Amino acid sequence: MSKRIAVVLTDLFEDVEYTSPVEELEKAGHTLVTIGFEAGETVEGKKGKASVTIDKSIDDVSPSDFDALLIPGGFSPDKLRKDDRFLAFTKAFDENKKPIFTICHGPQLMINAEIVKGKKMTAVKQVLVDLRNAGAVVSDEEVVHDESGIISSRTPDDLPAFNKAIVEALSE
Repeated sequence: MSKRIAVVLTDLFEDVEYTSPVEELEKAGHTLVTIGFEAGETVEGKKGKASVTIDKSIDDVSPSDFDALLIPGGFSPDKLRKDDRFLAFTKAFDENKKPIFTICHGPQLMINAEIVKGKKMTAVKQVLVDLRNAGAVVSDEEVVHDESGIISSRTPDDLPAFNKAIVEALSE
């Protein structure tokens, strides 16, 4: 059954951490909607290999419109976590027990949304300390599943396992 997946994104996202999961999720029949500061804005990946036109402004969406949330890494999550609208949006997925898929620096947004305490998670090495300090149960593995529905991963090297895990999670 096809699911609607919100992808929160702004400039300097990690190119492949957006393009690879999106490609696999679309191949599995899911619909992805990019959400940023302004609909129609074009955001650029930090490696310059991907540019994405934002589908919807954060002001024009509700978490109830979606079945899951994808948070790609790069510098994008750090920029988004300064905005209360993105924090509330992310927190609502956790409160409603909807899956959250995150990789690399993605958990930074979740830390500021204050939803990681007690959750099993992983991230890129430099974010693991932040997760631990925020109360997450950290593990340095390619993919970590938490019973809440959070699936986290570390780096682009882990994308094959991450993509497989998130596609499988949506088929359950």
